[in-house]
Amino acid sequence: MLKILLFIFLIQIVYVSAYTLRMILTLKGQKYIAALISMGEIVIYVLGLNLVLSYLTQPSALIVYAVGYGLGVLLGAWIEEKIALGYVTVKVICNQMGGGLANALRDKGYGVTSWVGSGRDGDRLVMEILAKRKNQKLLYQTILALDPKAFVITVEPKQFHGGFWTRSIKK
Repeated sequence: MLKILLFIFLIQIVYVSAYTLRMILTLKGQKYIAALISMGEIVIYVLGLNLVLSYLTQPSALIVYAVGYGLGVLLGAWIEEKIALGYVTVKVICNQMGGGLANALRDKGYGVTSWVGSGRDGDRLVMEILAKRKNQKLLYQTILALDPKAFVITVEPKQFHGGFWTRSIKK
């Protein structure tokens, strides 16, 4: 019975990780890769469900199935985080009006659009930066190293049109 429980556990982790990854890829517009993953996912799902239903009189089989599901969600999210698909738009608001921060970020290869905004305590430099998600952490570290008091917001863009980035994004 221990081998069966272990098999149920592993099947569930693989299935739910694939499911989680497929959903994230679908949301990011990677529909063909998501479709390929879904074909393997459904085979694994049917095998795992059949196995659990065969041992329905054993509560441990259902518990292992549920625990595997939860760990599969965590593993799928971790995998997606590591491959970091897509882009982020980072909005930065800071007190440094000279443009030094914007130029320093441009020198590091980031596309920066900047303008002057009016805040409660006066003018602020507002910047919008488009970056690959896998570079997000480094971008944050760079911004905060240059201006520890910067206000930073991140959003994930869904569509792109125009600008110098769109040529490299569509490839």
